[in-house]
Amino acid sequence: MTEPVLWRVEITARAERDLLRLDEVTRKRVRQGIDRLAQGETVDIRKIVGGDEYRLRVGDYRVRLSFHPEQRALIIRVLHRREAYRR
Repeated sequence: MTEPVLWRVEITARAERDLLRLDEVTRKRVRQGIDRLAQGETVDIRKIVGGDEYRLRVGDYRVRLSFHPEQRALIIRVLHRREAYRR
C-alpha cells in the first residue's frame, strides 16, 4: 500500500476573507475538506480547464488552489460554484 501524499497548505488573505464570509457550518465543511487534502486523503479535486489551477469540491463550494514544489498547496479562493469558474 502506498503512503498518502501530505501537503503543506497555505491560504491567501483573499481566501481567508472568502472563508469568513461563509456561514459557520459551511466554513467548517470547507476547512474539513482542506484538512483532508493536507492529510493525503481522497478528495474530489480536478484541474480547471485552460489554466494551472485546480478545484476542490466541497458541496456547493469550490476551493481554487495551485500546487507547488516541495508538497505545497496554495489556496487561492473559496467561492460558490456559480462564481468559482469566472475569470
